[in-house]
Amino acid sequence: MSSLTFTHTVTERFLRYVTIDTQSDPESPNSPSTEKQKDLGRVLVTELKAMGVADAHLDNYGYVYATIPANTDKKVPVICFCSHMDTSPDVTGKNVKPQVVKNYRGGDITLPGDPTQVIRFAEHPALKNQIGNDIITTDGTTLLGADNKAGVAEIVDAAHFFINNPDVKHGTIKILFTPDEEIGRGVDNVDLKKLGADFGYTMDGESAGSVEDETFSADGATITINGVSAHPGYAKGKMEHAIKIAAAIVERLPKEGCSPETTSGKQGFLHPIGITGALEQATLAFIVRDFTEEGLKEKETLLEGIVKDVMKEYPRSTYRFEVREQYRNMKQVIDRHPHILEYAIEAIRRAGLRPMRTAIRGGTDGSRLSFMGLPCPNIFAGEHAFHSRLEWVSRQDMEKAVQTIVHLAMIWEERA
Repeated sequence: MSSLTFTHTVTERFLRYVTIDTQSDPESPNSPSTEKQKDLGRVLVTELKAMGVADAHLDNYGYVYATIPANTDKKVPVICFCSHMDTSPDVTGKNVKPQVVKNYRGGDITLPGDPTQVIRFAEHPALKNQIGNDIITTDGTTLLGADNKAGVAEIVDAAHFFINNPDVKHGTIKILFTPDEEIGRGVDNVDLKKLGADFGYTMDGESAGSVEDETFSADGATITINGVSAHPGYAKGKMEHAIKIAAAIVERLPKEGCSPETTSGKQGFLHPIGITGALEQATLAFIVRDFTEEGLKEKETLLEGIVKDVMKEYPRSTYRFEVREQYRNMKQVIDRHPHILEYAIEAIRRAGLRPMRTAIRGGTDGSRLSFMGLPCPNIFAGEHAFHSRLEWVSRQDMEKAVQTIVHLAMIWEERA
């Protein structure tokens, strides 16, 4: 258990940050995809500079970089802590009105802005570990933004601790806040040379005590259908409708065992995320997820097999099947540096928690950073029910995350 004295301001920071709308936009070609993400970036730079982090700055792409200099004579690897500033495009992040349910006693939490939105105890098993804690939720009309402003607040609060406790020894600590993680572009324009870190940790996980060294591997698949157009009044025997072909493909997808709604654990899936078009041409967009590259290939082969089978019924129509890599399972990289995970597990123990090593049914900035040369597992931030109006986080879990960051930096210095 920690013997350090923490004066936590993480909740106050978090409640400020969530009121700033930072929703990213997958349709935007810009970087960042929305300028409003920089609004939070500017606030963070101002706060970091005010506490004495002299080099904190926001670049044109919306990234915040900052350095807490080493205060030890040891040669310690440079460690980065990273979180993303944007919130999901799935639910509005404008006019977020957080509420704090103090000393939670169990049971359902009805959200005051929309009483139809209820965080049900039976549907959120993590709530059973929160009895007596302070739960922060939205009012039910927006998401909360704990994904990932909890992580942002925790890193800033840890920085505040280091600046105010110079007797706590640590190596050089780098801070990185990214835009556009929610739309898969979180590290598109990161400058790793400028960052100058050897290893990293994203603070973007769920339950307190969890550390994740494994993610999905991810591809995107696009199917373009070219049908045959004809006047609908004289179409018999001529028309081959591209939208109907696309609908037939979706209809033939496996109903069990290969979709998000029927899989869990280490099972992957095929998931249609968009269908657009007209009579002559239609496009289907899919995301493909699995923990192994073999599993990805199997699902992509299955999907193209469905397409080929459907197309037999439309002999004059054609299709184009394209697959693009999105990210890969970070475990391939993390396994080459086992001490990164060992130190995180020890830090979680020192913060008074039981470590839980889990896999993410998704990805983080850490997935791509790992393959870019910055091995980067994911540590809990305490966020739950993300991408929804039922999102919540507890004050105590955020405070434990701050303590974990501090202990982790200390462990890197001790073991150097």
